[in-house]
Amino acid sequence: MTHSAVVVGAGPNGLVAANVLADAGWEVAVLEAQATPGGAVRSDREVHPDFVHDTFSAFYPLAVASSAIASLRLEDHGLVWEHAPAVLGHPFGDGQWAVLHRDRAATAAGLDALRPGDGDAWLDLCATWDRIGPSLVDGLTTPFPPVRAGARLLPALARAGGLDTVRRLATPVASLGRELFSGEAGGLLLSGNAGHADFPLASPGSGVFGVLMTMLGQTVGFPVPRGGAQSLTDALVARCRSRGVEVVTDAEVTEVQVHHGRVQGVRTRDGRAYASGTVLADVSAAHLFGRLVAQEHLPARVVRGMRDFELDPGTVKVDWALSGPVPWTNRPDLAPGTVHVADSVEQMTQTLSQVSSGVVPDRPFLLTGQMTTSDPTRSPAGTESFWAYTHVPQPGMTRADAAGEVTGAWDRDDTERFADRMQARIEERAPGFGSLVLERRVLGPHELEARNANLIGGAVNGGTSQLHQELVFRPVPAMRGRAATGVPGLFLASASAHPGGGVHGSAGANAARAAIWQQRTRRLRRT
Repeated sequence: MTHSAVVVGAGPNGLVAANVLADAGWEVAVLEAQATPGGAVRSDREVHPDFVHDTFSAFYPLAVASSAIASLRLEDHGLVWEHAPAVLGHPFGDGQWAVLHRDRAATAAGLDALRPGDGDAWLDLCATWDRIGPSLVDGLTTPFPPVRAGARLLPALARAGGLDTVRRLATPVASLGRELFSGEAGGLLLSGNAGHADFPLASPGSGVFGVLMTMLGQTVGFPVPRGGAQSLTDALVARCRSRGVEVVTDAEVTEVQVHHGRVQGVRTRDGRAYASGTVLADVSAAHLFGRLVAQEHLPARVVRGMRDFELDPGTVKVDWALSGPVPWTNRPDLAPGTVHVADSVEQMTQTLSQVSSGVVPDRPFLLTGQMTTSDPTRSPAGTESFWAYTHVPQPGMTRADAAGEVTGAWDRDDTERFADRMQARIEERAPGFGSLVLERRVLGPHELEARNANLIGGAVNGGTSQLHQELVFRPVPAMRGRAATGVPGLFLASASAHPGGGVHGSAGANAARAAIWQQRTRRLRRT
C-alpha cells in the first residue's frame, strides 16, 4: 500500500504531524508499536479499577500555549480542559507554602505575606513576561532559526529591559531566585519548575526554563484533560480519522527503507510494507539513526554526531490510589494540582547534581500530581488519584547510592526500595499518607521503556535538555535544529528534535511543514 506519508509513532508529535499533513491534503498512515496510541500521553485503570491514572505525562501547559496543538481545535473533537483550584504548591520550612495561582494578584499576595516586597517583585516578573513571553514561546517551538518570532522578540526584549533582561534569563535559576526575591518562596517556584527538565540548577539555561514553566503556570495554568491523559490522545486521533488518516496500532516499524539514497517506505515486524517517499519518525534519535535506518544510508556527519548524543536521566514514577486527600501539613485553602517536594533550593540543587553525576539521591526532589483535585472524574468522591516522579541516573550509569540501598540495576527490588524512599519523603510533609494507600504501582526506568520505547532507560525528554544539545545542536549539530535528517524524505518528528521534550506537538508540526516544503521544492525543480 502507498501513502503520501508514513508517520512512525502515534505519540503527540506523530499525531500532530499527521493532522498537519492531512490538512494539506496528504494521504497519511500512522503506525504505532503499542496496542493503544498516545506514546507518553496515555491513561489507565491498572492501579485500581475505580481510579484513572496517567501512565506517563499528566499536566499540559505547553499543549495550551503551543500553536501546534492549540491550532488544531481539539475541543471540537471532545477534549475538555480541567484546572485544579491552584496551579502549584511547594511546602517548605515549618508548614509554609509557596503557591502559584492563575491569578497573579493572588500569587503575589501569598508571596508578600511570606516576605514583604516579594509580591511586587513577582508582579514585575509577570510584567516582563507579558512583553516577551508570547514571542519567546513562539521562538522556542517554531522551526529553527525562528526568524519571525525572533523579529518580534528582539524589540520586546528591548522594551522589557534590554540586556539586563537577557542577562537575567541567562542566569542559573538558583541564582535568579535569590536575585529577584528576598524570601524563599519565589525562588522555590522558579527552581522547582526548572527541575521539570534535567538542567542542573546552577547551570545556564535553567533560568529561562524555570521562568518559562512558572509563567506558563501563571498565565495558562497546568491544565489536565477531563477523564485522563488518554482524552488528549483520543481527540488527536479523532481529528486524524476525520481527515482520512489511517491509524494502525500493534504495528512496530523495524526498518525505514532507503534505496539509492532516498526513503522508499517502512516495514513492520509482521512483514507488512508501507510504501512512501516521505517518512516522519516520532521515535528517539537513538532508535532512528543506526537502527531503523542503517548507518550506511546516513550522512557521515549525523553518524559522528550521534556518537555524542546524550540521553536525559532515568525516571522512577509511583502511582497511588488513596482513600482520601493527601494530608499535607497546613495545606492551602485552594488545593494545588501539582506539588513539589524539596526542603529548599539548595536541596534541589544538590539532588539534581547527584543525578547528573551518577549518584542516586538519598532525598529525591519529587514532582507530584493530585489528579482528582485537578479533575474530579479521576476517582470516587473523597479519594485521590495521586502520583510522584523523580529523576535517577540512567541504568548502567549509576556510580553510587547516597543512601546505600539501591544497586542502580533498577530491577524490581531497586524500584520498590526507591519508591519507599519517595513515599517517606511525602510522609514527612503529609503525616499519615501511608495509611491512605489502597494500591501502589511503581514504574522504574525499564518499565517505562517497555511501555514506550522512546523512553530509553526512563528518559522522558528524548535527550538531555542542557544547552549543548538544544536549539541548533539538537539532536546533533549536523541537523542544525531542523527536522530534515539529511536523508531525502526522512524527517525526525520526536522529542529528540528541536524544541525537545514536553507535550507541545511542535516537533511533529515542524517535521510536517518541512516535508510539505520539501515536496513543493521538488515540484518546482521539475517545472
